[in-house]
Amino acid sequence: MAVMTALPKRRTKPITGEELLALGDIGPSELIDGRIVTMTPTGDEHGTIEFNLGSELRAFVRRQRLGRVTGGEVGIYTRRNPDRVRAADIAFISTSRLAQPVKGYLTVAPDLVVEIMSPDDRWQDLREKLAEYFAIGVTWVWVVEPSARKVLVFHSPTMIEEFNEDDTLTGEGVLAGFAVKVADLFSV
Repeated sequence: MAVMTALPKRRTKPITGEELLALGDIGPSELIDGRIVTMTPTGDEHGTIEFNLGSELRAFVRRQRLGRVTGGEVGIYTRRNPDRVRAADIAFISTSRLAQPVKGYLTVAPDLVVEIMSPDDRWQDLREKLAEYFAIGVTWVWVVEPSARKVLVFHSPTMIEEFNEDDTLTGEGVLAGFAVKVADLFSV
């Protein structure tokens, strides 16, 4: 006679950002309306660009004492109940927005979010993220397109500036004075 065992019940209730954080390192993922959506780990080119731009931005922000730069898929709440936690490649939060260090995912909108396009990223999904970032008060989103070797600076979901490989990407507002050659972002 075969013994039957019950399979574990599948969770149908959405999880919160706090519950996602408590799971520990489950690999690259985002939380979309309480559902964990896994992401493919980034490749070498993506990591190089993230490190190059993040290093330049962090050095500038530290010299000027403007706030904090974070990276490595930092979690940002873009919606609550059900929770959405987006993973940004790089984020800058000014001192005026961040009164004290945050434990867990960011609950304050960064001034700047940087997204680096991966080969499998779809513009439709990125546009959804952009809308969420601007809805919570992000001032700028820089989208780096490695395949085209350019950076798109979004001031809103529809107001865009394009910086090509021969251009210098410059900051504005609280980041006025920041400058990096776009070509340097792609150098090894």
